[in-house]
Amino acid sequence: PPTPPASPRAGGPQDPRARRLTVVSRSLQVGMTAMFDEESGAQIPCTLIGFTEGSNFVTQVKTEATDGYHAVQVGYGECHPGKLSKPELGHLAKGRAPPLRHLREYRVPYNPENTALKPGLELSAKTLFAEGEHVDVSGNSIGKGFQGNIKRHGFKRGLMTHGSKSHREHGSTGPGATPSRVYPGVKHPGRMGGKTTTVQNLKILKVEDNYVAIAGSVPGKKGNLLSITKAKGGYSPN
Repeated sequence: PPTPPASPRAGGPQDPRARRLTVVSRSLQVGMTAMFDEESGAQIPCTLIGFTEGSNFVTQVKTEATDGYHAVQVGYGECHPGKLSKPELGHLAKGRAPPLRHLREYRVPYNPENTALKPGLELSAKTLFAEGEHVDVSGNSIGKGFQGNIKRHGFKRGLMTHGSKSHREHGSTGPGATPSRVYPGVKHPGRMGGKTTTVQNLKILKVEDNYVAIAGSVPGKKGNLLSITKAKGGYSPN
């Protein structure tokens, strides 16, 4: 693959607009650890996100002229060609990328052809991220199975004594004769977790060739596939 563009932090010529919107990455959660702030000495819990299956590659660039919208498709997870179908291998070969297990498309509000983003471009961690930046991390949350309202929605339990027969029940679910049904959206027991979740405004503490350290926790467990994008603002757990 062609050589990745120089980082703007090193005085590279890359377009700042592209820098802001190409912070897109697929990676795996390695686990949690702690780092110490050099100035205050405070301990900061952080998550290590590793690129253990290779780098990210640009596999396709879409424009309004060809597809009706601007987008960049990024692939991650190098694998044996025998694990992919022939259409998948043909698609990746057209984009001058190696066999990749995971593909994801990211919409961008500008024409990618006017930037350094070209099919086959390798996106390393140091090219994409800088220490001190804020990112949004998306992934599949840990599945909890079928749970009741106390665990799933934070309901309070009833009395355990004094003749109470409603200890962990959810209580009334709606009116009686009118409308003789349960309104949609009422909090009930059901499947908990196992959904795509995004944690916003997480600070990058350290960037290495094969991993990124991000303050706080991210969705899922060890080995979970994650998507990292430039922070859009909003709630920050830190």
